[in-house]
Amino acid sequence: MKPILVLYYSRHGATLELARAIAQGIDSVPGAEARLRTVPPVSTVCEATRPDIPDDGPPYAELRDLEECAALALGSPTRFGNMAAPLKYFLDGTTPQWLSGALSGKPACVFTSTASLHGGQETTLISMMLPLLHHGMLLLGIPYTESLLNTTQSGGTPYGASHHARLGAHGLSADEKALAVALGARLARAATALSERP
Repeated sequence: MKPILVLYYSRHGATLELARAIAQGIDSVPGAEARLRTVPPVSTVCEATRPDIPDDGPPYAELRDLEECAALALGSPTRFGNMAAPLKYFLDGTTPQWLSGALSGKPACVFTSTASLHGGQETTLISMMLPLLHHGMLLLGIPYTESLLNTTQSGGTPYGASHHARLGAHGLSADEKALAVALGARLARAATALSERP
């Protein structure tokens, strides 16, 4: 099976933690393999450039990563109830993939991290779903059959995995990590089932 793309932007590392947990869930499904990719920050200085390869962490995504993937997990920190500009900038450049239908029929899920508990997690998740719907992707959330969704005191929504980072560096709670792993595994199972169809 083709790799499952985990594409994210992370400013302070919390969204990266979620991405790694989702990748762990993907890799737990036999035959599935996660491909972790990020996007560069957007500069307010027009002449600013970034190296082709980041100093650390996963490589920057290329449009061919979208074309080559069996499924997509898309993640961003919340910015005023919306996805962060670097991820939106990358998605705005996917018109050729939209025209060719490169993502149509592939399963997808979304994930986010916020500093405040009611900082717009659900609207951010929905904002990331919109371009995926335009691409014809099959959106997956976290079903309430995941019992932690009913009891979590931190992140986790039926729309996708989430993390309440608070003001400062706080790692994923056990519930947040378990729900992210479950979402990654669900995405991988869906991609596997679709790849086995004639």
